[in-house]
Amino acid sequence: MTSPVSLLKAWKLRPKKQLGQNFLADPSIPRMIVNRAGISSEEIVLEIGAGLGALTVPAAKAAKRVYAVETDRGLIDLLQTELLLYKADNVTVLTRDILKFDLADFVRQEGIDQPLVVIGNLPYHISSQIVVRLIEGRRWIDRAAMMFQKELARRFMAKPGGRDYGRLSVMLAYCAEVRSLAEVRADLFFPKPKIDSEVIEVRFRKTIEHPASDEAFLFQVVKAAFGQRRKTLRNALAGSELHIAPEAAGLALDAAGIDAARRAETLSVREFVALSHALGEARSDLEALAG
Repeated sequence: MTSPVSLLKAWKLRPKKQLGQNFLADPSIPRMIVNRAGISSEEIVLEIGAGLGALTVPAAKAAKRVYAVETDRGLIDLLQTELLLYKADNVTVLTRDILKFDLADFVRQEGIDQPLVVIGNLPYHISSQIVVRLIEGRRWIDRAAMMFQKELARRFMAKPGGRDYGRLSVMLAYCAEVRSLAEVRADLFFPKPKIDSEVIEVRFRKTIEHPASDEAFLFQVVKAAFGQRRKTLRNALAGSELHIAPEAAGLALDAAGIDAARRAETLSVREFVALSHALGEARSDLEALAG
């Protein structure tokens, strides 16, 4: 693997800060990620942010097929050349914005009949948005092995009660098993980021232990609860986009068996599901009265 410094210099390119580009400079790291992700020769990989191909090439050697998504058109010729050089002929490069990528449409058009493995070294500024999209499209995904800045990775794996526990902690815990695969030092990237990174695996559950009757509403409730996380749940919900009266919020919390004076970071996933059910029933009752 040619160093990113040499490659970019040869192609007269520079990393784009606005795209959060930090390229892996140690070839052992991409190989490690592919190995720990357990990618097999029967699996189809979707890579988010192919960049210079550091992760694409070892993934191509392990998988049946790789679809490499890259939004920076300035890197495409370089990437295609690297794939030719390493004979990675089972890779399809897609010049797309991952935040506008329609996973359902992609799976249908490509005729893919098996769950995908998602990999990627994700830029910090859109990492959370990408995770939300993967949760929404998880019916087409078996698991994901992705690299994030460490502080964000820790939030994704956080348990109730700590300051790292938040909206995405709950959303992921609801539908997936999340674990750390490796830590990667900042000096193994070019340019060097300000913080170390961590690779985590998100393995989506086939069945959910405590499913919400309305998943979209559950996630709205979680977002509302954490929107003003220093406030009590009663006040956070009442002051949220859900437009719930304080009295109604208090009644729903009582119905769910949750003390209204608690804060969002203390609730388990099961309690959030119970709260969404109670709020959903209250909403239905109000709609029925209005009708």
